[in-house]
Amino acid sequence: MKQVAPLRYDVIFKKAFSHPAIFTAISKDFLGIQLEIDKVENDKAFIPSVGSVATKFDLFAEDKKNRVIVEVQHAHYSDSYERFLYYQCSAMVETIASSNSYHFPMTVITIVFFTGKNSPSPDSGIVVQKFEAEDFVTGRLLDNVYPHQHRLIFVFTNDSTHADTPESCREWMQAIDDSLDEKVNEKEYTNPSIQEMFKVIEKEKITPEERARMKDEYNQEDAEKRSFKKGKKEGNKETARNLKALGTLTMEQIASATGLTLKVVKAL
Repeated sequence: MKQVAPLRYDVIFKKAFSHPAIFTAISKDFLGIQLEIDKVENDKAFIPSVGSVATKFDLFAEDKKNRVIVEVQHAHYSDSYERFLYYQCSAMVETIASSNSYHFPMTVITIVFFTGKNSPSPDSGIVVQKFEAEDFVTGRLLDNVYPHQHRLIFVFTNDSTHADTPESCREWMQAIDDSLDEKVNEKEYTNPSIQEMFKVIEKEKITPEERARMKDEYNQEDAEKRSFKKGKKEGNKETARNLKALGTLTMEQIASATGLTLKVVKAL
């Protein structure tokens, strides 16, 4: 077993995938695109910003030959779909910021990896938002209307067991999820790029500065979770108050419906 730093932390995620060879490999396995890049930018920001919200991409690579931009984001539990949709649209708009026409010169693809959230789909751990034209009545996709196949892809790494998930994607998802308990069995993986990723995030190769940033991220994540739980509990209390006001349920039924203790329900 190899001891590794968990990919749940931004600092470790960026450490792993800022290597052009590893970034290119995961992009090819998820997108089927062989990128030609010599660098991956960390914390890419557009200056001036697009719109009124500043955006910052974890990992950003532009393949000028193939006219493709691929962004890779690591998402936290509290991150929302709308946040990454905004990032995707910002990157699309930025490509024509200095153009005299409204034609997109590049295809923009964003891949978002969730390491702590369940997939909203029962059929797969990968969800795709496409920007395509379709007939209003039949729903049939229309070819040659919109040449750029912009995509926003959400990957829920803890949900890789679906039989129809491509093997190339499944192995990356398993590797990322496997790292979360800080040890991996390299023999379970056949992809050489995954083997290389494990070498990059070996515990002995983590610097003191990176460890400090991991600790900061942990504290922030813990605070977010406690705040979320507190907000949920307050919401349950409000629901219980409303149910008590209706007078149609017993105290025990209200406690069961809201997840609150009987003592708390009676005290409201």
